[in-house]
Amino acid sequence: MAETNCVRQLRENMMMSKAELARKASVTVQTIDRIEKGKECRVDTKRKIILALGYKLADRSRIFMNEERDESKVAPLKPAQ
Repeated sequence: MAETNCVRQLRENMMMSKAELARKASVTVQTIDRIEKGKECRVDTKRKIILALGYKLADRSRIFMNEERDESKVAPLKPAQ
């Protein structure tokens, strides 16, 4: 099953390349590409990406959303400070 996420949008808003995010998250560029296309990934990989984007783990459900979730009710995300 495909997952809904906003990794690509967040990465692009930060003007970060896939390679840079992959390097920061210690995963491959192919992994980032698959995740941005909605493919499933391990929880550990999600954790690495969330932290590499500068967010808190508590933001997990807002970055990696369920397909049934109504995205219009989700507040915009801001990186952790």
